[in-house]
Amino acid sequence: MSTLPIWAEPAPGSRKPRFTRDQIAAAALAIADKEGFEALSMRRIAEALGAGTMTLYYYVRTKHDLLALMDDALMAEVVAKSQPLPADWRAAVSVIARATWSTFMRHPWALHEMDENRIVGPNVLRHIELSLEAVSTLPLAAVARHEILALVDDFVTGSVMRNHDHGPVEKQTANVLNVLTREFLALGHYPQLTAMIGDRDPVEVFVEYGANLSNEERFERGLGMLLDGYAAMHGLAPAKAKRLSRASTPRRARSARR
Repeated sequence: MSTLPIWAEPAPGSRKPRFTRDQIAAAALAIADKEGFEALSMRRIAEALGAGTMTLYYYVRTKHDLLALMDDALMAEVVAKSQPLPADWRAAVSVIARATWSTFMRHPWALHEMDENRIVGPNVLRHIELSLEAVSTLPLAAVARHEILALVDDFVTGSVMRNHDHGPVEKQTANVLNVLTREFLALGHYPQLTAMIGDRDPVEVFVEYGANLSNEERFERGLGMLLDGYAAMHGLAPAKAKRLSRASTPRRARSARR
């Protein structure tokens, strides 16, 4: 069996294949979203497509290949949401950041499960190309231009993980945690936490705190602060008030007018 990435292998060569790679990836993503990543198997995907398991192996030979298709399908979603790309660097980076954030918020399992299985496919390359284009007009050295892409990527990843890592706590677990936390606070070593919790149940306060730090509004504020800091550090023009302007016109549309 070939060990080459699936992108190096030709797609099934019949005149009209019963399934496409895109269809298989879409079915796999739907299963992972609805039933969890653990439910994913060639048999389950074949069942969703109305095919036999062995038939599916004709199109996708290994689970590694399947994960490569899924990863590229995720990036196709990011790429589609990132276009048209604004001409202004800040607006362009923001569009890509929001596209990435919303995609991985829609697929909460993806950051944890796909990172170790990443194989560069066509849509991963398109995403990289768009990101490079977003900062291509900055009057900075390449390393400085690329740095903001990495910083924003780190911020987006952290924001998505924080959003998915908090939620309701099972009642029995909450009761135990409340008692333990109260015992720790009674030692007097945590004055700030004691003041924040007051007479409320600690777990209730912690869940509320997490929720307040994990929403789209906070994501936008954080992204703005990050871009403001980068612009100030490099002496770039500060962000302008939102208005319809030449700077917000997509790059390709501007080029077409010339």
